[in-house]
Amino acid sequence: QVVLLESGGGSVQAGDSLRLSCVVSGGTFSAFAMGWFRQAPGKEREFVAAVTWDAGRTNYADSVKGRFTISRDNAKNTVFLQMSSLKPEDTAVYYCGRDRNAYGVYGSVDSREYGYWGQGTQVTVSS
Repeated sequence: QVVLLESGGGSVQAGDSLRLSCVVSGGTFSAFAMGWFRQAPGKEREFVAAVTWDAGRTNYADSVKGRFTISRDNAKNTVFLQMSSLKPEDTAVYYCGRDRNAYGVYGSVDSREYGYWGQGTQVTVSS
């Protein structure tokens, strides 16, 4: 059984930073791309960032490029999302997901490509 557990969310001011973590238990973490998505109230879940299984490639939503950094530590079965220069529009529940397929060459922006999800962590940015 694969279980994902996010942490690190909170309430911050605009311009602040937060670091989200997602620990994965079960399965072979190092074989799968990982992604971060977010969902604001009344909106669809949207792609934020993804990293390939070997951290050789990352991709980001345009709205977070230059402010967010995704990384992973395969020895600790953990993926991170470093968020800087936070804006009120970044307010959402943030979810990490594990790709359905091993050894993919890119991290998908499509949530349907992810087979496992965490429960989410709330990030609230006030102006």
